[in-house]
Amino acid sequence: MPATPSPTARKKGQSLAQDLVEELTQRIRLGELAAGSKLPPENTIVAQFGVSRTVVREALSRLQAAALVETRHGIGTFVLAQGEGGGLRLTADTARSVGRILDVRTGLEPQAAALAARHRSDRHLREMHQALQQYQALLANHDSCALADWRFHLLVAEATGNRYFTDLMLHLGQGMIPRTQVAERERGSADFTHLAHMAMQEHEAIFNAIQRQDADAARAAMWLHLSNSRARFHGGR
Repeated sequence: MPATPSPTARKKGQSLAQDLVEELTQRIRLGELAAGSKLPPENTIVAQFGVSRTVVREALSRLQAAALVETRHGIGTFVLAQGEGGGLRLTADTARSVGRILDVRTGLEPQAAALAARHRSDRHLREMHQALQQYQALLANHDSCALADWRFHLLVAEATGNRYFTDLMLHLGQGMIPRTQVAERERGSADFTHLAHMAMQEHEAIFNAIQRQDADAARAAMWLHLSNSRARFHGGR
């Protein structure tokens, strides 16, 4: 792990543990933390990311729940390979698997959005709004906004108050976002930008429904977004 603290470590509030989870999850998915490798000691993570021991322990607990790492008492915490840990292992690394995972998401995330509308806190709303702002900024710069997209959906899951929705999002990772299957050269195209703007508008509709605590509208907005995502993804292939 690099010595320079992640930008997420500079955020304040209750989201620090989730920020650390997302940072470590991304490094695991990208292979920067290889399967079988041992994570640095707790003290090292505290120093590198500028967070407390409590935050580190909470983050590691969430990673264990997602079957991404395994703590061996007296030895340390190790990155698990795909399929280890006895948990659900879902990957979206092909066009076919993206479509199938969209089917799963369409069955689950509309209900998550409805629950989020009922249980969301001001912190959840603030962080969802930040994710949408980041998405918009990346899109304007023709950069990949997959991480911001995934973060928004992860925050909706977290706002349900049911950790199993959050665990599922962590299991799926960024690969659940269809645009991760779009070639880099296509991301700056006029067609792709238009489609990404449409997705942004759908995210805003989901957010607005959750903000006003309209569970039915949130459920419908999420269902429409995922249905449209499937159509956009398969329409471009």
